[in-house]
Amino acid sequence: MPIDHRHAPAMWRLMGLLLLALLAPAHLARSQQAAAGEPAPSTAPEAQPDEAPPAPPRPVLQNHGKPMLIPFACTDDDIQWGGLTCSDSDPCPVYLELTAIASADGRIFAAGNIHASAVTLYSVLLGSEDGGKTWQEVSDRVRGAGLDHLYFFDAQNGWATGESLYPLAQDPFLFITSDGGKTWRQQPVFSETHPGTIQQFWFTSKTEGSLIIDRGQGSETERYELYESPDGGESWHVRQVSTKPIPTQGAPATAADWRVRADGPTRSFQLELRQGDRWSPVASFLVSLGPCKLPPPPAEAAPPDVPAPAPETTPAASPRRAPSLRRPR
Repeated sequence: MPIDHRHAPAMWRLMGLLLLALLAPAHLARSQQAAAGEPAPSTAPEAQPDEAPPAPPRPVLQNHGKPMLIPFACTDDDIQWGGLTCSDSDPCPVYLELTAIASADGRIFAAGNIHASAVTLYSVLLGSEDGGKTWQEVSDRVRGAGLDHLYFFDAQNGWATGESLYPLAQDPFLFITSDGGKTWRQQPVFSETHPGTIQQFWFTSKTEGSLIIDRGQGSETERYELYESPDGGESWHVRQVSTKPIPTQGAPATAADWRVRADGPTRSFQLELRQGDRWSPVASFLVSLGPCKLPPPPAEAAPPDVPAPAPETTPAASPRRAPSLRRPR
């Protein structure tokens, strides 16, 4: 039906009133929620943050007076990365080496590495909060690296130093803790690849520290470098370079109350505490961690049983008729 344009304004007004009547209840409800301080309902689905799955708990080792075994399982990736030629008939032995020990407010820490005969596989940092009764790894292992030194300035602030040992000693770093060893985080000394190892380090406060880098024999520049940190090991600035060893002036004297000792009869590393004139064992860890070898290949599944084909039968020949001299009709 044609629209009479003379009545169009009235029609539009009527449609507007109808639309307003439909929208008024929803608008009134939102106004009441806003007045009451309630959030307006949202039709959009809430975004769920991407949460990483929690890391599996590290195993706890119980100290029963005998050397403890640190769990280690070699993987195919470890064998390929280290260039190891391990097999089931000729496995590669894997060893633990502990190089440093320190204590802070009743907690004990020991550092070292896991290595094969020709390559260092991972760093290791162990800790005990109950005087050596139980032990647990307190930081993630760093592939191809070893830890050399441990030092605590007070009950909360401590450092462990290490470097990558594959293929050569390079890229020194620190593990830093500010909560008494409950958590550790890795902090590199240099932002780029740098040869050498941390020969010695010390802190005169929880923020001011020094370390000496030994670049090794055959270095094209000065072999020894002295660095200083104003922020607890977060950053380092060169202070001195020399072709000769740099004296550790200002390094605080540390009490040698703890030591790590290799024990031949038990084939273990002994952690010992000085008590008067004698050393008392606190804990020990086995040197041998077992063989590193390729896992056996998965067994091949047996082929499914296929029924044997039925023997072919030759149809019987129809009997021949006797020859006849009569003509066929």
